[in-house]
Amino acid sequence: MSSCVQYPGTGCIVEFLEGNAVHLALVIEDGGGKVRLLLPNRRETRLTASRLLPWAGPQLSGPLPGREEAVRLLEDCRKRREELAAAVPVHELWEMAQGEVNEAPARWFAELSGSDPDVDSIAAHGRALLACKSHFRFQPPVFQIFDAETVEKRQNEQREREDREALTVGGASFFRLLWDVACKKRSLPPAPDADGNGGSAEWPAPDVARRLEHLLFACMADPDNQEYDSLWRMLSKGLPDVPHLPVQLLMAWGIVPPHYNFWFDRAGYKAGDDWWHRWNDEVRDLIARSRDVPLPACDLPFISIDSASTRDVDDAFHLEAAPDGGFLLTLALAYPALCWPFGSPLDKTVLRRGTSIYLPEGDCHMLPEHLGTDVFSLRAGEERPAFCVRVAVDADGNAAPCELFTARVRLAANLTYRDTQAVLDARRDHAPLPDNPAAPFAETLCLAHAFERARQAARIRNGAVVMDRPEPVIRLEGEGAQTVVHLEAGEACPDSQAAVAEMMILASAAVADWAAREGLPLLHRTQDVALPREYAGVWTRPEDMTRVMRALAPSSLEVQARPHAALGLPRYAPVTSPLRRYPDLINEAQIAHWLAHGSPRWDAAALAELLVNLNAALEAAGQVQRFRPRYWKLLYFRQQGDKIWWPGVITEENDMFATVSLPDQGIFLRGKRRQFDERACPGTAVEVRIGRVNPLYNEIMILEARTADS
Repeated sequence: MSSCVQYPGTGCIVEFLEGNAVHLALVIEDGGGKVRLLLPNRRETRLTASRLLPWAGPQLSGPLPGREEAVRLLEDCRKRREELAAAVPVHELWEMAQGEVNEAPARWFAELSGSDPDVDSIAAHGRALLACKSHFRFQPPVFQIFDAETVEKRQNEQREREDREALTVGGASFFRLLWDVACKKRSLPPAPDADGNGGSAEWPAPDVARRLEHLLFACMADPDNQEYDSLWRMLSKGLPDVPHLPVQLLMAWGIVPPHYNFWFDRAGYKAGDDWWHRWNDEVRDLIARSRDVPLPACDLPFISIDSASTRDVDDAFHLEAAPDGGFLLTLALAYPALCWPFGSPLDKTVLRRGTSIYLPEGDCHMLPEHLGTDVFSLRAGEERPAFCVRVAVDADGNAAPCELFTARVRLAANLTYRDTQAVLDARRDHAPLPDNPAAPFAETLCLAHAFERARQAARIRNGAVVMDRPEPVIRLEGEGAQTVVHLEAGEACPDSQAAVAEMMILASAAVADWAAREGLPLLHRTQDVALPREYAGVWTRPEDMTRVMRALAPSSLEVQARPHAALGLPRYAPVTSPLRRYPDLINEAQIAHWLAHGSPRWDAAALAELLVNLNAALEAAGQVQRFRPRYWKLLYFRQQGDKIWWPGVITEENDMFATVSLPDQGIFLRGKRRQFDERACPGTAVEVRIGRVNPLYNEIMILEARTADS
């Protein structure tokens, strides 16, 4: 039986670590603390003796064998030790060592397996222990024995490393394949089935594919995701550093459809109407309790005016002429706050949605659709709970303090902007009334138009700026890659839309003033900036609107009641859209609680705390609402090609760039100043030719410009 050698010298078989692997060698020369070794591959190397592993042997007797004989001996020894190491029950040894010792040499472990082990057995155990890094750490000349908690942690880390390596190896090449597909350099090869059978060898294993899909969705939803940053950089190495690369790879993969709206993922906003179904019981209970609350009846013949597609009707009005030439306005607002379960899982999800989103491809409602478009929607002929605001307005448009109350109402009609405008146009032109549902309400509608003119004039006297900027209608035809975008002029209903807008502005202003008098904290929409007096008025020209907008700061939602410059109001608390906006729902509930109990539901500190999450949700949803319609507009321009000349007007210019508004398409473009006539300035009518449009990257370029009369 071969035994270990304590001080290996010439003729001794030894082992050492190199590149995290065990290597076998024969000492052919030693001295001065160094050894010269012959390796099985016939090469020689020099090492310090301290690098040798502590299980040297056997020691060959007599003169050194010839090189070929020595190589044969080393190869036989290597094979023998590898076979022995494979049979070592390393996990059983760890379990036996637990609680006995904290560290031990390789011989001690070999003796646990069998008495009086030889050097090959000791070396085999050493090799096995070195390979089991999750349970042991080699601290020459002994092995430290990890406790169970450390072992579990290191095993998890090892699995993660192995998974990461498999993901990196299989994912990087697959991502390059997907990028080629996205660039239309090739088609996607056939995929294997669910069990990984068939398909192209270029596809990763099913478990790797699932993790790659998860990674792409995570990076698409959060480009700054720190958890996956290093992995993403490894997998995307060699690919172009372009915006929204994960989106393009997912579309090339076929996981998401062409024109996928990734902004929903960024916002954490679930599209569709199945997001709330887990709370079916809670919704049913809310409906039942709302129906059982006793509220007095308000028999006024309220009417609503909305677009023809509106199903979530959250405001209606009744208007009477006052003897002094003024008006008495009573607004009925949808009342979902009546029994709303604030603090519940449903409420927390609605808060994270923050607002309804209206897109060309469809609407996404803040509330469950059954609640927002049916149960609480102010549908004509059906009794609904309502939060009511009554305000007297004099002939000059000045409002008196409001009266607030809750009631059950039954609307006389749900009218559309189009039908209402037709009635107003006929009355203005002294023509016969059109045959439409709005005709029976002609007197009330004309009174609403007079009310709108008086209120708008009063606000303008207080510094309000009104932007008259019609938005085109985006209509989509077809699906997926075959989607065709149509950009059409919006329906011109200026009087009917303005009348409703002025009523809503007045309601939120009156409620804010009432709350200030009562000392009740609310959420306020503020824009506290000083505008030049000459900016007050109605603006229609793009260059004028741009100049005024430059002086305005974005509005913000806050607890403190401060002025809203653009609206010309000292304070403004949104309350008119509780079906569509969470701040309105909060304000409605706060006021209703005060009316019922004489105390606020939330104090100012609680509202400020709520705002932290609410503002983040509103900003994320606002990005969806801003960027998605622009995506479709850019796709429209790309589909039209680069040969069309588009009429526009310069709104801004400097030495480097000029900004052009295309009013018919509702979009602003920027081009290099040298592309325009040197005399061009804000207000100059131009025509531009557009190209290099990439809707996903939000890129669009003016290729050529000319003055409109050239």
